[in-house]
Amino acid sequence: MTKTRFHGIIPPIVTPLNPDGTVNYDDLDRLVDHLIDAGVDGLFPMGSTGQVAYLTDADRLAIVRAVSRKAAGRVPVIVGAIDLTAARVIESARALIGAGADAIVATAPVYAINDETEIAEHFRMIRAGIDRPLFAYDIPVRVRTKLPPGLLIDLGREGVIVGVKDSSGDDVSFRRLIAMNRAAGKPLALFTGHEVVVDAMAMMGADGAVPGLANVDAGAYVRLWRAAVAGDMKTAIAEQEHLNRLFEIVFQASGRSGDAAGVGAFKVAMEAIGLLGSARMSLPVEPFDAETVARIHAIVRETGLKPVQGA
Repeated sequence: MTKTRFHGIIPPIVTPLNPDGTVNYDDLDRLVDHLIDAGVDGLFPMGSTGQVAYLTDADRLAIVRAVSRKAAGRVPVIVGAIDLTAARVIESARALIGAGADAIVATAPVYAINDETEIAEHFRMIRAGIDRPLFAYDIPVRVRTKLPPGLLIDLGREGVIVGVKDSSGDDVSFRRLIAMNRAAGKPLALFTGHEVVVDAMAMMGADGAVPGLANVDAGAYVRLWRAAVAGDMKTAIAEQEHLNRLFEIVFQASGRSGDAAGVGAFKVAMEAIGLLGSARMSLPVEPFDAETVARIHAIVRETGLKPVQGA
């Protein structure tokens, strides 16, 4: 792994909501402080874990402004500018930079149907239109396009992107990307979004992780990563096994959407330990029934998570 300004554990932070669906900025402030106090190396608002697709432009800007103000330069704030095509991403990214973003994360085009050459040009256009570092966000489950490792390396060599947030779940592809990046002189900082294999990805040479589960237990991910960097894989694996038991919370909402089962479970667990005042999700995502909540609470207890001090 290569230590750059962007490295280590960078949680994709949830967006706390009040019971009426408005953003809870008091909870957001507390979450930012909690994550930084736990030792994270950055914050990533406006990703899928933050339910960016459900937020208005005004809410996106206000959230990024609040996160940046509270972070106060203690860690970099890497922000998702998630939109359909390059022109719209640039417009959004410029506003987010004005709100305090230290770097921008963008996906392949959404809704538009583009080939690999056009996707490369999409990223070049975004980079030319902003004055902050750009990350490619590989999340084919949401945009229907898998970013090829060779394309990403080419964009890194050109200086178009500085890194990749890999949420593809394709660990073979990510391992190939790590090897190709090493052979190319490491032009990219590479982050896995796969919560349950962070120890293995660290061992293979990833530069960090962006795990949604870190909203629930940031400390364990920080300990895992620091142990891996120090070569203490026994400790790293033990922390990963604890986190994998905790990750069972996302499998408790049978028959629900991916947004509900994943982010909804994170929010229920965060409410249980006092990090959130409400587990409310953005509509039309409905809350869990009492039985599902009880199962998630049981896993939280069984994995030894304690109430957050001061919450």
